[in-house]
Amino acid sequence: MSTETPKKKFSFGPGLIGTLSASPFALLMLFGFVAPLLCVVWFGLMPAKTFDLLQMPTLDNYRTIFEQTYFKSILWSLGLAGVTVIILLAICYPLAFAMAKIFKGGGATFITYAIATSLFVSENIRLFGWVIGFMKRGVVGGLLETWFNIEIDSLLYNVPVIILGMSYVYLPFMLFPLVLGVNMVPDQVREAAFDLGASRWQVFRKIDLPLSMPGVMIGSLLVFVLSVGAISEAKILGGQKVVTIASDIESEFTYAQNWPLGSALSALFIALTTIVVFFALSRFDLEKLLGKKPSE
Repeated sequence: MSTETPKKKFSFGPGLIGTLSASPFALLMLFGFVAPLLCVVWFGLMPAKTFDLLQMPTLDNYRTIFEQTYFKSILWSLGLAGVTVIILLAICYPLAFAMAKIFKGGGATFITYAIATSLFVSENIRLFGWVIGFMKRGVVGGLLETWFNIEIDSLLYNVPVIILGMSYVYLPFMLFPLVLGVNMVPDQVREAAFDLGASRWQVFRKIDLPLSMPGVMIGSLLVFVLSVGAISEAKILGGQKVVTIASDIESEFTYAQNWPLGSALSALFIALTTIVVFFALSRFDLEKLLGKKPSE
């Protein structure tokens, strides 16, 4: 009889398979996201108006940011983004409710196609459409002058028209997550609440809004992150009367050729945006919102 012990066959365990499967994505995130971000942060510590990463780190760029008026552009960006989120929530939630609960089928599909089609056109082209409409003797002014003999000045280059442009551009990013969120509300629960004598406001406050909160959170965060870095709306519709942080960053990287200061502004702005987003997320129980934990 042979006394040799059988050799163990090597097999891939679930943990190893998971690690190997995730490694391409991990490498992509490392070299495509983390490395460039670290490069920007490190560049922000280099002396002003230099293009070399191998110099003695300094905080002079951050001192310049706080000593000058860059904080105003940061506040403008955060304020415009916050107002845009509030306006789009007020506009898109009723529309999302109608698409999910009332216009089921053809009506909802038509609205989806109509809104999604605008995404195939460049943002700048769509904004210039508003310029043609609001310029002096443009579409709006020309119609008022022709029909009602009312002559108005240009409606451009002010804060309300900037907010209008941002709300128009980022509406799909709020609407579609809200539609998914409203679809998560079971019709049986709403009907049961009405049968028990609840008013429409009570049903909205106690059932519709809490159960659709994942869509509200996703849409709000998407719109906030996108609009806080917006630059075209302030340039095209605002005429640089409102300078956003994205415009300041662009100026430092292009006209001023001060890459370290632009990198410092970018790093500071990313940090502030991250803090705001995580603060918003910390106010809610994500596991409960996403349905992973039952409601109490």
